[in-house]
Amino acid sequence: MSEVEVSPAAGPDGQPRPATGQATVADVVGATIAAQGVKDAFGILGSGNLIVTNALVRHGARFHHARHEMSATCMADGYARVSGGVGLVSVHQGPGLTNTMTGLAEAAKSRTPIVVLAGETPAAALTSNFRIDQHDLVESVGAIADRVHSPKTAPDDAARAYHRARIERRPVVLMLPIDIQPQPAEQTEPSKPSPPELAPPAPEPGAIRAAADLLASAKRPAIIAGRGAVLADAGSVLEELGQRIGAILATSAPANGLFTGLPYALGISGGFASPFAATILPDADVVFVVGASVNHWTTKHGALIGSQARVIQVDTEPRAIGRNRPADLAILGDAKATAAAVNDHLRTRGHSSRGFRTPELRAKIAARAWRHEDYEDASTEDWIDPRTVSIALNDLLPANRAVAVDSGHFLGYPSMYLEVPDARAWVFPNGFQAVGLGLGNAIGAAIAQPDRPTVAAIGDGGAFMALAELETAARLKLMLLVVIYDDAAYGAEVHHFAPMGHDVSLVRFPDADLAALARAAGAKAATVRRTDDLACVEEWLVNPHGPLVLDVKVNPTICAEWLEEAFRAG
Repeated sequence: MSEVEVSPAAGPDGQPRPATGQATVADVVGATIAAQGVKDAFGILGSGNLIVTNALVRHGARFHHARHEMSATCMADGYARVSGGVGLVSVHQGPGLTNTMTGLAEAAKSRTPIVVLAGETPAAALTSNFRIDQHDLVESVGAIADRVHSPKTAPDDAARAYHRARIERRPVVLMLPIDIQPQPAEQTEPSKPSPPELAPPAPEPGAIRAAADLLASAKRPAIIAGRGAVLADAGSVLEELGQRIGAILATSAPANGLFTGLPYALGISGGFASPFAATILPDADVVFVVGASVNHWTTKHGALIGSQARVIQVDTEPRAIGRNRPADLAILGDAKATAAAVNDHLRTRGHSSRGFRTPELRAKIAARAWRHEDYEDASTEDWIDPRTVSIALNDLLPANRAVAVDSGHFLGYPSMYLEVPDARAWVFPNGFQAVGLGLGNAIGAAIAQPDRPTVAAIGDGGAFMALAELETAARLKLMLLVVIYDDAAYGAEVHHFAPMGHDVSLVRFPDADLAALARAAGAKAATVRRTDDLACVEEWLVNPHGPLVLDVKVNPTICAEWLEEAFRAG
């Protein structure tokens, strides 16, 4: 770590700072976090986190100021998913932290490693307006609560929080008591070296032999990969195994893109599965599930795994195995290590099978992708069909793009029609199924990979929730295409409850000019009612300096095919 610099002025509690040249706890925490290799941080500054954030910036990190703490947390989440590193957020105590909660819950459920630096009221400040039980609040949404305990332990506390986030792949909130922050640090370096990289957990050899036996007996094997396979970088190894056993390939929605471009890849399994994928997946007699929870989303409430199929489930978490569907064989192990071990065992045995992989099936998979499925275009003079605009956008955008998808009635369309080059280019913040997170995630993704366009696919409901962050995207001049599927309603509720005879007038809204709001925030914008209106995207791609916002007026009468499955889940 470089020598710790000290910032002037009073401490965050108004007390005088130590003499020049002596590092405070806040200085040391910022320097320690920066020394872990942090390049970008997000947040909103207040008196409880300004000094530590300044220290972070002095030691090499760039700070991106959001307009709301929830969006800042989502930015760190999207940044971590795309970069493969740890996201960083800095917020004030009390309301600064409570504002992060929905984004923090999403990161916890999706196992995204982020560190939140949060001010905290002094233990003795019992009547402070900012006082809440921050520890229990954080733990209640599945994140880890940690704390800077003293001037002596500050660098160790900061390093521990960062490494826990990285190793455990969970969000960690490091509380910074504001009476401890301005105190002279008794140590400026962590007392222990950084923990070494952990080797992935190796599967048990007997389980590998049993999995090889099952797969060798399969006539029609399938591989379904989830986010655990993405995190383990297991795509190429799974394809090698798939070639050996003749398997068709599919992913859960969060792992979309893992098998992009492979001839026997069916795309997403579950409610977003193409009609052809939904007919062939149930024919599999052995299903190798890797790093996926095989929940009702991925299996379409069990319909995509046939009753005759034997299931091998691989995961690093014992609780994930068999939680949603019984497994005939459970393997506790890393996705990549397990797939490689099974493949090596089969190769040693000399096993090779054609399985599903015939030229005829390959041709059908290519011809029956979502974009080739027939549908009746429901575009009118006033509205465009969401399928039509999604296909047109997919054709306009370069292959090297990232896509972040918010939650809402619209979310199937970008999931079905907007292709991504790999799984790290796909950001799917739907672990908590919260509307309003997608724009923040997309901003973080765009900052992590600034040299390619990032698409934020959001609904009008989510757009209004995160509206202030359009200014953030414009201020940062991001290469961001914001596509708002605007049906002037909470469409999921309209399409679910209206057929039952319920009054849905409270979830319908007057048509709003979101393009005008985006221009007011400093972004380029256009209203889209027909494919010709997308000419602005071609123009923007020539010089994508700053965001382009599309207010796409989609036909509100169209009900997405997957919606019934969603409401069956509760």
